[in-house]
Amino acid sequence: MHILTTIKVNFLSLIIGMSVALAVGYAIGYFLRKMFSEYQIKEAEERGKKLLHETDKEVENKLKSAEIEAREKALGVKAEFEKEMKGKQDNIRRMENDLERKERDFKTESQKIVFREKDIEAQKNKLAELEKGIEQQKGEYQNLIQEELKKLEVIGSYTADKAREEVKNKIVDEAKMDAAREVKKIEEDVKQRADAEACRLITMAVQRLASDHVAETTVSVVELPSDDIKGRIIGREGRNIRALEQATGIDLIIDDTPGAVVLSGFDPIRREVARRALEQLTLDGRIHPGRIEDVVNKCKKEVTQQIKEAGEQAVINVGIDNINPEMVKLLGRLKYRTSYTQNVLEHVQEVAFVCGVIAGELGLNVALAKRAGLLHDIGKAIDHQTDGTHTQLGVDIGKRYNEHPFVLNAIAAHHEDCEAESPYAVLVAAGDTISASRPGARREMLETYIKRMTQLEVIGDSFKGVQKTFAIQAGREVRIIVMPNGIDDQSSSILARDVAKRIEKEVIYPGEIKVTVVRETRYTEFAR
Repeated sequence: MHILTTIKVNFLSLIIGMSVALAVGYAIGYFLRKMFSEYQIKEAEERGKKLLHETDKEVENKLKSAEIEAREKALGVKAEFEKEMKGKQDNIRRMENDLERKERDFKTESQKIVFREKDIEAQKNKLAELEKGIEQQKGEYQNLIQEELKKLEVIGSYTADKAREEVKNKIVDEAKMDAAREVKKIEEDVKQRADAEACRLITMAVQRLASDHVAETTVSVVELPSDDIKGRIIGREGRNIRALEQATGIDLIIDDTPGAVVLSGFDPIRREVARRALEQLTLDGRIHPGRIEDVVNKCKKEVTQQIKEAGEQAVINVGIDNINPEMVKLLGRLKYRTSYTQNVLEHVQEVAFVCGVIAGELGLNVALAKRAGLLHDIGKAIDHQTDGTHTQLGVDIGKRYNEHPFVLNAIAAHHEDCEAESPYAVLVAAGDTISASRPGARREMLETYIKRMTQLEVIGDSFKGVQKTFAIQAGREVRIIVMPNGIDDQSSSILARDVAKRIEKEVIYPGEIKVTVVRETRYTEFAR
């Protein structure tokens, strides 16, 4: 009984202990679960915050990238817009310049029209006055006729018809004389105005030309680095120099001149090829017949290319088109041609510019005038190879490539070999004279120049009554000061003509020389 009770008590104690243990375990488990849950919640919150922070940072980076990209696009659009606006502004500025130029041209034309209207009005008034005077003279002549008829009828030896015929003839003769005087007066007035207008046009054309001096000298001397190379140029038994002369068609003169070789040849293009080849051979140092042939062929190709480029550049400079390519090559050949030391290619371009300016003022076809000026000396490109004058050769070339008839006539007539058939031939002749005679266009040797200047002064001083002669403007004018007591005005005119005739006979000169005789008498008194 006691054991059973003890067992019960122990069992109850065990149950109570277990219950307490369970309660404590449950409490501990709940507490642990709560702590773990709180830890997980806290960790989840931290991860959430971290994710939110990273997300915010990523969003911020993306926003910054988007902003930078948008800014770059905006800058690109802005730059493109500014470029487009600049192009439009340039176009607007160009249009404004064109409008201003057209406005100036319009004002100039308006002024010309006003001047012409004034001239026409003056001519009308003059004609009206002439008609009025003729009517008055007609009335006077009628009165004279009546008086003459009465006198003749009174005399009785003339019939009325005879008297009328005689008076009529007399009046017709007088009227013809009056008309001839008026026609002569009008012709002189028109000639004076035409001369003034021609001087104005030529002066304006020369002023607008603004070209550099194009005088050149034909250089036929090649500088050598040393005299030792002359022997190598000659070669063994002269084989190198013979090969070079055969390949180029130019004679080489090797003498005692230090450091130089003279090239002698009539064709300027061959001379240029020989000069280039000799310079390259002396620089390279390898001089033998095979090498000479290769270098000469290479130089020929270079010169041919330069000829083509020079012709194309001349056409571009003048501003014309539709020129046959073969004619362009012939134009390029003029680069190596000179006339009185003036480069012919530069000369024809100047003539084209002058013809274009004058044609624009006269209301003619500017492009046709420039074309005629550019091609007027085209015959000089082949006159070394073909018989005939350069004008006839130029006409043949123009016909071969179907040039305009006015251009052909301008080529043929610019040296007065035939009659001018259009204003363009006159323009080319004027432009050719302007380009050749302007100061600095053509140059001569100093000795020849000094000799010519001295000869002009000696000729002037040799005449009786001359006090002093001065050759001025590079020999283009001779000014003679005469003694006023020894020569009168009429004798001064005769002296000028005699000096001019003697200069034409004895002096060789390009262009023309103006002879001016100055006769001056001064009277001086002093008031005391």
